[in-house]
Amino acid sequence: MAIFGKDKEEQEQSKTEAQPSPASQTTKAGVMSSAALLKKEATIPQKVIEDSMPKMTNDAKFSDIYITPDKTCYVWSGKSNNGLKIAKFVDLQEFINAVIGAYDGHNASYSLFFKGRYYRIERTIALAGEQYCARKMPTSIPDLEKLGLPSGIYRQLLTLGGKTGLILIAGATGTGKSTTIAALIKKYLQTEGGYAFTIEDPIEMPLDGVYKTVHGDLGLCKQTTPPEGKWEEGIKSALRSKPRYIYLGEIRTPESAQELLRAATSGHLVFSTIHANNVSDAVNALAKYAASSGISEEMSYELMANGLLACVHQNLVGTPKRLRAEALFANPNINGGCPVRTMLRSGKLNIATLMEQQKTKMEKGLPLFDTIPQP
Repeated sequence: MAIFGKDKEEQEQSKTEAQPSPASQTTKAGVMSSAALLKKEATIPQKVIEDSMPKMTNDAKFSDIYITPDKTCYVWSGKSNNGLKIAKFVDLQEFINAVIGAYDGHNASYSLFFKGRYYRIERTIALAGEQYCARKMPTSIPDLEKLGLPSGIYRQLLTLGGKTGLILIAGATGTGKSTTIAALIKKYLQTEGGYAFTIEDPIEMPLDGVYKTVHGDLGLCKQTTPPEGKWEEGIKSALRSKPRYIYLGEIRTPESAQELLRAATSGHLVFSTIHANNVSDAVNALAKYAASSGISEEMSYELMANGLLACVHQNLVGTPKRLRAEALFANPNINGGCPVRTMLRSGKLNIATLMEQQKTKMEKGLPLFDTIPQP
């Protein structure tokens, strides 16, 4: 007998097809149906799915990884400015072993080359034992225009490639100071050419090599480490090598601060980094650091007045991280009028006011300094 146009066999088949399978039923325990589960998975962004998948250490998105004495590893969580999460990478134990094994027993700062990628390692002794911070180094130097610098600061920095003096990049640890300087040097080598000599410990960004300028000339960069750990000797060695550009990775001693300022007044374009909370602190810290090498503070500020070309303070904020920067520029023409140099010589530092004036000019596209030399 047919029911609604179907025979009994068809009816039984329909009942069977309509009956959900045990795997797809929602049980009292709350198991989601297959269809609902697929629908829910479809709403999860692809990036979230990718981020939850196990990764190789080199492929994971982080700048620093912290290895505690119990060998737990932490990286930035990506959810807030400073929050961390426990790292879980496929080859993490292999990476930890490589970090520990690369330590030579003497230098707490050293480099590690792990599966085709460089890391800068800092080894310290904590209450519970050895701990490490590994900074992942880029495999290439980013273009200066892609860093996110404010347009006014970016344009002003572009004009300094053929000048002489000191470009100082300030900020806290991990704010991209070395990246900015590397991008600057790369830009100048590609536009101006010339020979760049770096003194770094450890060597970080992959600057070493030959660069072709837009005019067909060449630029050359050679990266070195300070002889026997003496930074001031590294600067002296650089000066004897007749470079166009000198990069001191970090100002670590009073003697290196003094030699750096002397180099900035001897016809070179010099770069360095310093830890500071703002531009004013950076300028004062460098001057006082140099003064503690044995010269007077007055002489130190005189060297600053003659040598400073630019001081940029930067920070990385937000999620994802974005670059914020402020800057103070001195007149590249040492014979031209410059309130920054005058201020440094007087010792009465009103840097904030000068910075605000320069910021207004840069936003309007106006020149920062008069081009007519002072009588």
